Amino acid sequence: MTHLSVGEQAPWFFAPSPTNPNFNFSTVAGRYLLMGFPPLDSVERSAVFDLVGRNIDLFSDAKTACFLVMRDPADYAQARNRDGMRFFADFEGKLAQLYGARDADGTERPGWVLIDPSQRVLMTAQASETAQLLDRIRALPSPDAHAGVPLHAPVMIVPRVLDPDLCRRLIAHYNDQGGQPSGVMRQENGRTVGVLDDFKRRRDANIIDEGLRDEMRAGIVKRLLPEIRKAYRFQVTRIERYIVACYDAEDGGYFRPHRDNRTSGTEHRQFACSINLNAEEFEGGDLRFPEYGMRTYRPPTGGAVIFSCSLLHEATPVTKGTRYATLPFFFDEAGEALRLKNLHLTDFAPRIGEGAPEGAEQTRQTVLEAQARREAKAASAGREGEPLEGAGGPGAQ
Repeated sequence: MTHLSVGEQAPWFFAPSPTNPNFNFSTVAGRYLLMGFPPLDSVERSAVFDLVGRNIDLFSDAKTACFLVMRDPADYAQARNRDGMRFFADFEGKLAQLYGARDADGTERPGWVLIDPSQRVLMTAQASETAQLLDRIRALPSPDAHAGVPLHAPVMIVPRVLDPDLCRRLIAHYNDQGGQPSGVMRQENGRTVGVLDDFKRRRDANIIDEGLRDEMRAGIVKRLLPEIRKAYRFQVTRIERYIVACYDAEDGGYFRPHRDNRTSGTEHRQFACSINLNAEEFEGGDLRFPEYGMRTYRPPTGGAVIFSCSLLHEATPVTKGTRYATLPFFFDEAGEALRLKNLHLTDFAPRIGEGAPEGAEQTRQTVLEAQARREAKAASAGREGEPLEGAGGPGAQ
């Protein structure tokens, strides 16, 4: 049915669904996924749907989610998402071709692709093998046990990056300023656009005190960058953004699963860094990497979690107290060249989307004013790609 083989990375894509005109498939790891490409023949398609309907108990968002790819506009118009059952529109057959359910010459090969929680192919089956496929799904272990051994996300925790006193002063700096709603970056019509909606509940404050920036930068250069160089053989030379972020239990502070470099305006980012400023004072609010299981990761106060910006990750909801953290991105000179190349494709002022938090319009105006100041100073992007003095160059030891 398909050119995909067991163990291969399942192709990522964006496609319309009944509730999202641009669904990002790369964000749904952490459970089994069944991609279904039903036959175009209405009789054969009805038989497949009937068999799936009689086994609907197999599908839930918690363990195995089924995504049916609809080629017929009339069928898609009647589709309604529910727990464990989703639909994509694919009227031109591009998604079917991506997954091998349709050849370049138009030959149809209806069937199924079963994907593991790390978004790698687990099994393929023809439409005529639907019953056997459903038997295999019924026997699947829990998502966390799919590999047969415990999995650990490829992340690194480094303690004692920032001094406790500096952590307290960064929190005080946030409280003195007050945070503003934080948005997300999305790719829309070839441009990177900031959006304020319900995908994230967090408030951020820029670190405007130069002394605090200098102390933070010194700790990162002396204590963190050597560990990144040792573990990943990567020489960081640039840092993006100096902020204190606040996730508060009052609004369930969270950030849903996402990747940090999937737009033209963010693809220069190579490593993400999360430094907790008060790890003992909140519950929830940990990092999770769904491709590698449900365990969570929490650095101590002043400690950092470092990971590739390509990894799917989420900040789980804060259930008690308030989490404060500083969240820079790291890259090198090649990344800086890419950032500058793509800068014209980025819209800095966020648009306000569905479920935007209170204060979203004020945040938008603040961003617009800040951008105007940057342009007045002829700065390419403020200090977004600031060099890290003392980090060394490509030949540093």
